[in-house]
Amino acid sequence: MSPTFDEECMLHAHGASTIAGVDEVGRGCWAGPVMAAAVVFESSIYTNPECLAGVDDSKRLTSEQRTALVQSMQPFIRSVAVGWVSAHDIDCMGIIQATRVAMQQAVFGLTVTVDALLVDAVSFPHWSIPQRSLIHGDRRSLSIAAASIIAKVARDRVMQQLDTVTPRYGYAAHKGYGTPAHQHALLRHGPSIQHRHTYAPIRTFHLTGAWAFGRTDAEHV
Repeated sequence: MSPTFDEECMLHAHGASTIAGVDEVGRGCWAGPVMAAAVVFESSIYTNPECLAGVDDSKRLTSEQRTALVQSMQPFIRSVAVGWVSAHDIDCMGIIQATRVAMQQAVFGLTVTVDALLVDAVSFPHWSIPQRSLIHGDRRSLSIAAASIIAKVARDRVMQQLDTVTPRYGYAAHKGYGTPAHQHALLRHGPSIQHRHTYAPIRTFHLTGAWAFGRTDAEHV
């Protein structure tokens, strides 16, 4: 399945002229922020999706492809904004709420008034704005796919910056995910201020001083 403008065209046909696609990245990471992006395309692009050739779920693209697509999408974007929540605040509010907050920041940061939202998997039940929550939305909607790419590129840059501040954890390489290299760094140096201390792997480390190698998920309990 490749993303299309089918969802956008349906909303547009029902009177929505300004439609934002919203997605997040970094929920499963052990360190660093969760980030979200909101993207509004010019509605004229809905009938010319070939102009966005290559735009897809960010997880199915290489770093080089994502960076190139951020540039090639710019002429067709009416407004874009990014939101983020730090590791400390994720510990305070939980990852589900932190994800919603990051998405809200992105939507509120747009320079246009939005008529409808297309959101990857998340809903905002208390918002009056029309919205559709799409499972695997980044593989169904080009607006959501674009948001996933922009959020991913922005977060990767943040993790590269954190790597210069705290180079011993290798953030530039693994971006905060629970890779074997990240586990090894934790064994040597222990968790840092950039880690999500309520995540089960980090919490276990605090309690036992030990590490279960081979575990690469990031369960938040």
